[in-house]
Amino acid sequence: MEKLTLGIIVASTRPGRVGIYIAKWVLDAAARHGKFDTKLLDLLEINLPFLDEPAHPTLQQYTKEHTKAWSATVDALDAVVMVTPEYNYSSPAPLINALDYLYKEWNYKPAAFVSYGGVSGGMRSVQMSKNLVSALSMMAIPDGVAIASVKKHLDEQNGFMPEEYHERSAAEMFDELHKWAVALKPMRA
Repeated sequence: MEKLTLGIIVASTRPGRVGIYIAKWVLDAAARHGKFDTKLLDLLEINLPFLDEPAHPTLQQYTKEHTKAWSATVDALDAVVMVTPEYNYSSPAPLINALDYLYKEWNYKPAAFVSYGGVSGGMRSVQMSKNLVSALSMMAIPDGVAIASVKKHLDEQNGFMPEEYHERSAAEMFDELHKWAVALKPMRA
């Protein structure tokens, strides 16, 4: 079976962020799962300015090179995992901006979430993001990973130290993500 392409988006661009370390664990977990070719998409490195295209994204009349590059990157994906913190009961602005830049490139792709934060584990961010991805004709899958009290799960180098239930949740998330990616691929043809 052909491997599908999975984009793992690091949503936080904040100095001192821990999302990049969690994303590395997600990459490793996806590799162990074995059904995806993975691509790390760090929004700090991608560095999209605040939406600056004159035409609506549904028209795909991009004038900026950063938008054209982002469009090609997202278009090549079969599925997405968004690694996101929660900022003030909401999604991080860089994630919302990255999603808003495009429209058709997101259509009919499944999205899963690995969230982190304090007591809520970033779940309020996920809930808000699910509304946005559904407006982009994506399928927000119910399975995901929520990492509550994230600082308790970091070692001295900020490496993520998952519990068994994080590993189990990730495996279930990848199983569901793969099923949806296979099912939705013909809709993008």
